[in-house]
Formats: sequence, C-alpha cells, structure tokens
Amino acid sequence: MNVNKTIEILLQESHRFPPNRSFQERAYVKDNSLFELANDFETFWNEQSKFLDWIEPFHTICDRSNPPFYSWFVGGKLNASFNCLDRHIFSGHGNKAAIIWEGEPGDRRTLTYRELWRSVNKFANALKKLGVSKGDRVAIYLPLIPEAVISMLACARIGAIHSVVFGGFSPESLRDRINDAQAKVLITADGGWRRGEVLPLKHDADVAISQCPSIKHVVIVKRGDFLLRVKEGRDHWYHRLMQEAPAHCDPEAMFSNDPLFTLYTSGSTGKPKGILHHTGGYLVWVNRTTQWVFDIRPEDVFWCTADVGWITGHSYLVYGPLSLGATIVMYEGAPDYPEKDRFWEIIERHGVTIFYTAPTAIRAFMKWGNEHPEKHDLSTLRLLGTVGEPINPAAWLWYHQTIGRGKCPIVDTWWQTETGGILISPLPGLTTTVPGSATKPLPGIDAAVLDEQGNEVPINQGGYLAIRKPWPGMLAGIWGDEERYKQVYWSKWENVYFPGDGARIDEDGNFWLLGRVDDVMNVAGHRISTMEVESALVSHPDVSEAAVVGIEHDIKGEAIAAFVTLKGGKLGDVEMVSKLKEHVANTIGAIAKPEKILFSVDLPKTRSGKIMRRLLRDIALGRVLGDTTTLADPSVVEFLKKKYEEQES
Repeated sequence: MNVNKTIEILLQESHRFPPNRSFQERAYVKDNSLFELANDFETFWNEQSKFLDWIEPFHTICDRSNPPFYSWFVGGKLNASFNCLDRHIFSGHGNKAAIIWEGEPGDRRTLTYRELWRSVNKFANALKKLGVSKGDRVAIYLPLIPEAVISMLACARIGAIHSVVFGGFSPESLRDRINDAQAKVLITADGGWRRGEVLPLKHDADVAISQCPSIKHVVIVKRGDFLLRVKEGRDHWYHRLMQEAPAHCDPEAMFSNDPLFTLYTSGSTGKPKGILHHTGGYLVWVNRTTQWVFDIRPEDVFWCTADVGWITGHSYLVYGPLSLGATIVMYEGAPDYPEKDRFWEIIERHGVTIFYTAPTAIRAFMKWGNEHPEKHDLSTLRLLGTVGEPINPAAWLWYHQTIGRGKCPIVDTWWQTETGGILISPLPGLTTTVPGSATKPLPGIDAAVLDEQGNEVPINQGGYLAIRKPWPGMLAGIWGDEERYKQVYWSKWENVYFPGDGARIDEDGNFWLLGRVDDVMNVAGHRISTMEVESALVSHPDVSEAAVVGIEHDIKGEAIAAFVTLKGGKLGDVEMVSKLKEHVANTIGAIAKPEKILFSVDLPKTRSGKIMRRLLRDIALGRVLGDTTTLADPSVVEFLKKKYEEQES
C-alpha cells in the first residue's frame, strides 16, 4: 500500500442511535422503498419531478450525451417563484406564515404566503421598470432580512439570474463578484446589524461599484436610519419603487436548464468561482431533500440559521422549504447578542420544531455553557441538523443531550455549494445515526470512496470521496469558465465528480468525511485528517474548540500545529500543552500528537462562523497574512500572530 495515496484512519466512534420509534411511525421516509425505486434512474427522477408544478412537460429526464455538462428535465418549463408561492396560495394556504423574521435589535415581522407573494410580484415589476429582463444578472448584498428572500424570488419570477453576496464581504469581494457576473442591478440596504454594530452596507457597496461599470441601478432597502449617500438617477429607495409598482407580475416560463442563480465560492487560485445552478434540476433536488432529510410536516417551524449569502441559505432557508409550503424562521444577527441565549430564546418564542446550524456554532454554544439553553423551554424541537463541516463526536453528543434533550434525531448533512443540496445524510425515520458520521448517501446518489486510480478502497481505509452518477441539483458549470469547471471537478477520474473531500466507509456502510484533501497533513508519511485531530482535542473536557494545520518539519516533512480555545476563556500553560498532547496520543495515536499548541480565547472566523484555517496556516508558516476582511473579529488574527511569534522566538 502506498501511504501517500491513503488517508490514515485513526479516530473511532462506538455510539449508535437507532431511529426513535414514535418519530419513525410518522416519518416521511421510514423504509427502503425510495432507495429501491432509485435503482431505476429514469423512473425515479420522473417520480421526483412530480412534486413541482410544470408549465410545460419535459421530454428527457437527463441528457448525458455531453459529459460533464448534464442537462436535466430537458424541454420542460417551470418557474421557481411560482413553485415557492403561487401554488400554495391556489391550494388555500395563503394565510399560512411563510417567514417569521427577527432582527437583531428585537424588531419582528411575520409574512404570510399571500403577503410574500404580493411583495415578490411588486418587486419583480420594479426590477422590470429598471430594465431587468430574462437572463440579466442582479447582485444582492443585504443583511438577513425578508427583502433578501423577496429579491431572490422576484429575480426568479422574471427570469433574471440572482447573485447573492454575503453582507459580511468586503467591498473588494463584492466588486469582484459583480464584475465577474456583469451584474446590471445591485440590491443593498442602508445598513444592517451585527453584535450591536452597524454594517455599513450602502457605503461598502458604493466603494465596490465605483469600479463596476456594468451596474446601472442600485436599489436601497431602508433597514434603519443609517447615514448614506444617494446618487440621483442611479440609486432608488426600495419602498418607493414598491409603492409605484403594479401588484401582479406573471411568472416567466423558464426552461428547466435556464440559469436560476450564480453563487461565488472560494477557489484555490484565489479567484472566486461563480457556481451556476439551473432552474429545474436544482429545484427538484432541494424540494425532495428538504422533505426527505428534515421530514417537513405542515405544522413545522423550520429554522436554518444560515445567511442567504451561502448555499445553505439558498437551498434550506429559501427554495427547499418554501417550495414545500413550510414556515421558516429568519434571524438577522449574532447568536450571542445581546446575550448568549439568543438562539434558545428564539426557539422558545417561535416554537421552532426543526433547527439546522453549523458545528462551529455548536462548539461555541458548548464553550458558553449549558446554563444558557437550560434557561429555555426547547420542548418544541423534534429534529436537529448540522451543516458546513464534519461535526466531531463530542459536539454531536452535546447537541443531542443538551439541545435535543436526548429525544431529537440529528441529521449530519454533507454537501457543497456545487452539489446544490444534501447528498449524504441520515434519514431521521430510517437511519441509525453515529456521532461524527454523515451516514449514507441519499436515494439516487451513487457515492464511493476511491483511490488515485479510481478503484474503491477497502472498508475503513481513507480515500477520495467521489460521486459516480449525475444528480439533479448538481452545478451546471462555473460562470464564464467551462475549462475551469472541467479541470476542478471532473479531471481526477473520467466522468466522475470529485468534490475535493477525503472520506472513508466503515463496516456498516457509513461515510465519514475527513475534510478537504488539502486539509490532510502528511506527517512522517502518514496522511492524517485535520478533522480527526481536531475531534480528539475537542474531546478533552477542558477544550471548547480547536483547529489544526500542517507546518514544515525537518524530519517528518510535516508536523501538526494546533490552535486551541479552552472553556471559560482560559489561556493554557505548559502543563496544559503536555496534557493535550498526551490526550491526542492516547485518543488516536502518537503519530497525531501536535508538535505545537497555541491557546487563544477565540479562533479566526468568518461572520458566518467558519474557521479560517488558511489564516492559521499563514500564521504557522510565518507568511504574510491573506485577506482578513471577511473575519468577524480581525483582532483575533493579530493576537495569534503575536503569540505565535513570541513562542517561536
């Protein structure tokens, strides 16, 4: 065996949680019939397409004649906005709550499906008046307010391609995304709220579009009484456009393979990739996966904590739940503002039944202490989910016991911006869950773990995650760059999608995601996943969070540097360093023992809560720091850099 081609598997987990019987009795998926149906590719996807309303029928399920450019539901016409709004009103659910929104300062709004439909119609007409038509690109740079959803669905209604840019991104990041998409209109706000501070969105937008010649108009949503400049003729207040707009806009009949949106994700070259998703296949996939994975029922109140600036917000805050007629919760601000129990307060107040958040957030909740969730009645919760990165077993078990009170199934979901929706996840009424594992692929997904040559690796041996058949939610390409699309995702093996993640499959067929293959460290010839070392560190009772990176080593080639946050905001000493090294050695083996450990009260994170390991690697290697504009607190990086330099000297 060539160890350079294999990821070492060091961490094992023995807990098993079979489906709760009472949950299983009412579950949408409770047996293997969907998986059996999925063996017939054509019949299966034809059946799944019937959960949407089509304007014109399709003639081909999937055109696979020109891989990797697959076309889904060819010839069919539909409209995403119609499927998320009109059809629920026509079926008598217009007065059902569509969005329950809470702003960080405490302001609240509830929009019924009829009210949301009316706003989307009016704003669609307003965009038309600004010259937006089918195929035009519209950039959206907003806080997490209902107008973000309204803007997305208004674009979909008239066939414009929306490009949402997370409101925490810098002017430079916004500029690059606008220019790549050649967006015609920018929708922004005078500002937003984050931890009591104002996000100067309009100011940052002005800086960005000073170098964006394609922007002809800017629409400004009034979020507060924030200072801003208005440029006559270019800038338009949202509320004034809405006052003047006609009340009804016919939905555009879109071919299934017409673009719905682009969403930019980081690229290894530094240039963001505009991930393109088409209308029909994407909408079928998010509709079905929302139903299967979250077991949505008419009475549910579903809270996906993601911002619409990320794919999770697109798929499981907007298009998936709304296409099913669900009630969703949106919260604008930080989970610890004004107090560390804000999330639990929201769950109690609104009777949230399904809660979907990131492992990074869960580890933060653990660090803050059990007293915060224990102050609140969380008995309405019936299902919990995780998204964004592999969840370590310690965090999974805390989530299960402290938040779910031991009764809620947990769906640990694996997917990407590129996949459109969830590909690997437990089904809560069917799957025996294992803390730390995303368990099994969903119906219709042919996932495997392969070696460099494309051969399946043995049980419990690490390799590369691969998806061997197309699926409806898959990306349609990279905006304006077909060659990059083929090179990044389809060049490792012929006609097989490579997501860039390492994985293993255990003896029960469960998939264990090992993180990005570029987050795999080669220590003395052993390829060790950063996720497994982080999980071992976090399993220590004094550790709340950890991130590890590889550093150069004269003998081993690469060694492990760990950045650790202790519970209670403490900073560790030499004795704690020794304890943690031994803990890792005892947990997963001496080969994984960190060479260096640095303590900090926090780790560098984006405003969405993702740890920026790239910056940690820059610190550990003594490099000039990369872009820090997307960080929630840039001072954390400076603190770590100073401490690391002191340690090295």
